[in-house]
Amino acid sequence: MADTVALFTSIGLSEQKAKETLKNEALSSALKDAIVQAQRVRGASGVDKAMGTLLYSMASRLKDTRRLAFLSDCIVQWKITTELQLAAALEFVKSHPQDPINQREFEEACGVGVVITPEQIEDGVESVIKKHKEQLLKERYHFNMGLLMGEARSALKWADGKVVKNEVDMQVLHLLGPKTEADLEKKPKPQKAKVAENEVKAKKEEVAVNGEAMTGEGKSLMEQLRGEALKFHKPGENYKTEGYVVTPKTMDLLKKHMEITGGQIRSRFPPEPNGILHIGHAKAINFNFGYAKANNGICFLRYDDTNPEKEEEKYFTGIKDMVEWLGYEPHAVTHASDNFQQLYDLAVDLIRRGHAYVCHQKGEELKGHNAPPSPWRDRPIEESLVLFERMKKGLFAEGEATLRMKMVMEDGKMDPVAYRIKYTPHHRTGDEWCIYPTYDYTHCLCDSIENITHSLCTKEFQARRSSYYWLCNALDVYCPVQWEYGRLNLTYTVVSKRKIIRLVEAGVVRDWDDPRLFTLTALRRRGFPAEAINNFCARVGVTVSQTTTEPHLLESCVRDVLNDTAPRAMAVLEPLKVTITNLPANSKSEVRVPDFPANEAKGSHTVPFTHTIFIEQSDFREVLEKGYKRLTPEQPVGLRHAGYVISVQKVIKDTQGKVVELEVSCCNSENAEKPKAFIHWVSQPLMCEVRLYERLFLHKHPEDPSEVPNGFLSDINPNSLLVISSALVDTSVKGAKVFDKFQFERVGYFSLDPDSTADKLVFNRTVTLKEDPGKI
Repeated sequence: MADTVALFTSIGLSEQKAKETLKNEALSSALKDAIVQAQRVRGASGVDKAMGTLLYSMASRLKDTRRLAFLSDCIVQWKITTELQLAAALEFVKSHPQDPINQREFEEACGVGVVITPEQIEDGVESVIKKHKEQLLKERYHFNMGLLMGEARSALKWADGKVVKNEVDMQVLHLLGPKTEADLEKKPKPQKAKVAENEVKAKKEEVAVNGEAMTGEGKSLMEQLRGEALKFHKPGENYKTEGYVVTPKTMDLLKKHMEITGGQIRSRFPPEPNGILHIGHAKAINFNFGYAKANNGICFLRYDDTNPEKEEEKYFTGIKDMVEWLGYEPHAVTHASDNFQQLYDLAVDLIRRGHAYVCHQKGEELKGHNAPPSPWRDRPIEESLVLFERMKKGLFAEGEATLRMKMVMEDGKMDPVAYRIKYTPHHRTGDEWCIYPTYDYTHCLCDSIENITHSLCTKEFQARRSSYYWLCNALDVYCPVQWEYGRLNLTYTVVSKRKIIRLVEAGVVRDWDDPRLFTLTALRRRGFPAEAINNFCARVGVTVSQTTTEPHLLESCVRDVLNDTAPRAMAVLEPLKVTITNLPANSKSEVRVPDFPANEAKGSHTVPFTHTIFIEQSDFREVLEKGYKRLTPEQPVGLRHAGYVISVQKVIKDTQGKVVELEVSCCNSENAEKPKAFIHWVSQPLMCEVRLYERLFLHKHPEDPSEVPNGFLSDINPNSLLVISSALVDTSVKGAKVFDKFQFERVGYFSLDPDSTADKLVFNRTVTLKEDPGKI
């Protein structure tokens, strides 16, 4: 250790820095090799501090250690003398992984031998200042000097940055003279122009399905995913990606891959068909399908059907339905099981190459970097081949043997299982197989088989990236690039399959599609439009960090869509009978109600108006209170759309003193003083059931023991569902189909539930209306 510290300090590192470097094994090894290589060329004392700084920087940033000796030579031979040149050199070797390196192209790309004279710097800066002279004289020292530096550095790529800055400062001073008091004052911030109301409305109308929703920053999901926006690699340039492993066969495999795909982007959405998709999957669907769509590519829906015990037909169909409901059409529907034979053949090849072995250790994981290896790790290859064949033939009991890969994963899992025995018939292949591949083995190989260019997955799979690359390279097959993005989480909910099953079994919710859950089937049943969910994903944005979002942000997206798409109807949840005494008992007229009051050109419907109507109980009070604007014995109220104002004549109560009926008189609104409020009403209505939903859980994080010590089942909101079995709704909804959506005026947005029958409609409240919570 002391020798290595001395070696590091010999190139100018402080003792403390040298000791810190030793803690990083990979960096320490690379730097040691770089110094030894440099000393071969310059001698033990010939590596000065400037060279040492570049060697350290190179060793800490270089990913492909095959290039270490080459770059070390370039530094000690004074071909690379600045950080700028080193950055260009590192970029060049990253984008040219094949041997041999073209020396001429390399030196040209790195500015080797290029000398920028003081005269060239002076002329270059003068040219930039001349271009901006008029604005400089106008704004003086409030001008953005960074713009001058940026353009000067761009024009003088290999010049010393400090020299360029000094020249810029000197020429600006020569042009403007010393700073005045006015120059020292802070530049006032420009006032933001107020956006016209109709312009805001126009922007809202730009929201569209399939991810073209506008985010808070004004970028649609497609814009966030298009082209260079994500900094993803271009097809065929996998090797330019940070952490991608290049082997001697990489470039040939990429060439064949490009011949097959034609350079087209390919992604996939790979769910396990053992549960229902939830709101987090909506982001994954939008990201995978959206990225392909935004870049003229294709996306596969691939079922990861490698666990036959938990897979059911309803999950296969349910997943496809939800993908299509969100507006996406898979290029093809594939299954991991399509490749069972090929995956088995590759596993045999992996054993032959010495990278896998049959193990009899119980339990699927050997955890921890310091865990003892399996005693069967070094068994002969031929023996493992024979045993793997016996596993395939069903000659072992379940759990008696597994096939393990010889590797340590980033999370410390040692020798992950590639195949295990399961005597369960498979949904598609029946009893053909009794050994099934694991996710760690299957996923990357199916990506390779389908020639996926971008394997997009959530952040928790980052720890599996190295094993993904290792397996493809161990088998010398095409290796896609894995990219991770932040998972979408919502407060006040649980989405894990296991916990939803517990909620169903405990009778807390009815099934996976209970509208209080955040599965996609539940959200659809509640009435959330697919467009709103896509808009929500766009608003959350394509983030790498984990996102935890409040449900009200999703509900806001729902309101935005339903406000423009849900026709209006009138419904009374808690009816109060009203008899209009100055209308004949048999009187009946038709009242025209616009479907969208803000845009009557979008259509209308008619509802009957008779001697008897029903209003909400809350729209009448016997005693007039301050701020109350609706019906009282002293205060008339208007009836929406009817053109009438009603005034109370008599209040009728039952034996308990509860108001059960009002007798009122009505007059034409044109002949009456304008009332303080207009209320909704129904006449000759349909009786219906209405289900009002609130949050299922009381706390934001029901799975967090610090918030909910007794577990999520103890956190159920007792008021999460209120069923009103005798609500009244106007006849305009009579022909509604399941999932049709309406705005019940002054009440909320509602959707027709599948439980509806010809005799009785059932409506779920999707979301409440956006109203001032202080409104009485």
